[in-house]
Amino acid sequence: ASKKKKKQNSPLALFLVSLAFMYFAKAFAGAYMKSSITQIERRFDIPSSLTGVIDGSFEMGNLLVIAFVSYFGAKLHRPRLIGIGCLVMAAGSFIVALPHFLQDPYKYETSMSHNTEANSTESILPCLSKHNLTETPDVAAIQACEKAVGSSMWIYVFLGNMLRGIGETPSMPLGISYLDDFSRQENTPFYLACIYTTGMLGPMVGFMLGSYLAKTYVDVGFVDLDSITITYKDSRWVGAWWLGFIVNGTVILLSSIPFFFLPKSLPKQGEEEDGCKKSTELASGPEQEGFLFIPDHWRLSFALMVCSLPDFVPSLKRLFRNSIYTMIILTNLVAVNAFVGMITFKPKFMEQIYGQAASRANFLIGIMNLPAVALGFITGGFVLKRFKLGVVGAARVSISASLGAFCMLSLQGFFHCDNAEVAGLTVAYQGYPQVSYHHSTLLSPCNMGCSCSMKHWDPVCAYNGVTYASPCLAGCQTSTGTGKAMVFHNCTCIDTSTSPAANMSAVLGQCPRRTECDEKFKIYMALSVLGAFISACGGTPGYIVLLRSIQPDLKSLALGMQTLIVRTLGGIPPPIYFGALIDRTCLKWGTKQCGGRGACRLYDSNAFRFTFLGLIIGLYILANMLWGVLYVKIAKRQKKLVLRGQAKKNGVEANRLSNGHASISIVKYKEDANMESTI
Repeated sequence: ASKKKKKQNSPLALFLVSLAFMYFAKAFAGAYMKSSITQIERRFDIPSSLTGVIDGSFEMGNLLVIAFVSYFGAKLHRPRLIGIGCLVMAAGSFIVALPHFLQDPYKYETSMSHNTEANSTESILPCLSKHNLTETPDVAAIQACEKAVGSSMWIYVFLGNMLRGIGETPSMPLGISYLDDFSRQENTPFYLACIYTTGMLGPMVGFMLGSYLAKTYVDVGFVDLDSITITYKDSRWVGAWWLGFIVNGTVILLSSIPFFFLPKSLPKQGEEEDGCKKSTELASGPEQEGFLFIPDHWRLSFALMVCSLPDFVPSLKRLFRNSIYTMIILTNLVAVNAFVGMITFKPKFMEQIYGQAASRANFLIGIMNLPAVALGFITGGFVLKRFKLGVVGAARVSISASLGAFCMLSLQGFFHCDNAEVAGLTVAYQGYPQVSYHHSTLLSPCNMGCSCSMKHWDPVCAYNGVTYASPCLAGCQTSTGTGKAMVFHNCTCIDTSTSPAANMSAVLGQCPRRTECDEKFKIYMALSVLGAFISACGGTPGYIVLLRSIQPDLKSLALGMQTLIVRTLGGIPPPIYFGALIDRTCLKWGTKQCGGRGACRLYDSNAFRFTFLGLIIGLYILANMLWGVLYVKIAKRQKKLVLRGQAKKNGVEANRLSNGHASISIVKYKEDANMESTI
């Protein structure tokens, strides 16, 4: 008997391991995409709102097929459908990386030609360089240039990410429902916790890889790195974003293999395997096992879908009559809006508010925030199993976690750094009135005679910690050195009033933030990590609330519709409206190679902070209010079910049966056991 039990459990164990690894692979790819948002924005010179559209294309791919996969997929070979989805995801990752091989090498924005020859004695004269400020753009030349440099190559990233979304579709509704169908009910929370905990390793690896590649120049191996005059801390720097998509595409490809060797169904421990009578009547055993590979058997699958179509609309009606399920969807929708907006632009927030490089921001998210989330998932699942909490207890844990995360998030707003000091944008030039963010100007009497271009962003840092948009706008007369070591001298705009003997020179790059900013950043990270842990503690209990609030025969459809709605309205809009509002806080836009507005180089950090945190906090307030309403509904329903169970024990049901109302009583009790009762 023990050998038979072990044999029955081995396919379930294989599926559990395979699903966990697949969750790792897809989470790895998704996190890497988030970590590469800044690099993609800079590489294609696009605004944050457009990168939001690209990021949302993953959810658009889900939207195209999720409803049909969730409903019809449950009637087909679920493991093999998941495996096919992995193959599609891998293809999407490779397509995302394709523009790198179709474009010319990256040319970053600069106001002059930097000399990189070590043995050259040529001296660059920034202020005396001839700049034509009234140059009229040649439309035909600009169009030819845009075609040559591939300014629309971001479309490949959009389409590849959408393909990733299509491939990811079967994993959640079919994978979780398959596991829940063939495992003991009391083990499901623990299995879910294992899957999500393993899945959380994916974002850790994704952000760590994103951190490493953000320091690696985009055209590594294709250009002479000695000729690059910017560092990875520069806002014009683009890392090797494309390489990560090749890596995660390969990992996803490997994760697909085990699913093609798993059976369509498994015997549930302690129960006889019923099987599907209809499917066995329609096809023999070999045909059932091979329909994914033989065209004739695809026709069998299509026939099953057509036969199931009349049940789809009635099933939807039954599902959405459950008011608790509807409230869960609404609550998750608001919470996911806040989470997606936060995780998409969190690295940019850390760059702009605390002066962190993109690579360090990704590293810290991967090494600190994500392990806290994984630990939170484990803790939430352990609490459910240890205290044997029902649906009401799970709801209590979820709402407590949501409130705790909200408190940590609110505290983060009090620890921030001041704006970066950039002459003409956030601070005034020496001896001139303070600038207004809405009427800032880069021109000043100290650089008026230099005929500087105001479009380019080629920052230099003066000894006093003030950044100037370019050597010319700093009024620099001469330069020494080559490449990254170039130093500009006799800069007339550098303030020397405090010390007549002060240095009037500047070096390439933007100035670092002040020392006190590092202390505030440490406090911010501590609050962020603690908030991530508390929020994740409610993840597994929240999922159990969803699973236990729907009828068993609607489980696959319910999970699919939840994914469809939440990802459509919670995954697509947030990156777009977050990005559009963040764009409004930009102080200095870059210039494309062919002219026109490129990516933002500098933000008003105060406006950025109010916009970013304000949106997230507002959404969290709404989510907590909805959780309160949901908890009251769940508690009332459970109370009614308990009272009805007690009444049945006392013989009330027996009396009703004797009065000839057996069928009505039984049906009513069955409905109340799976959805909210109405009295």
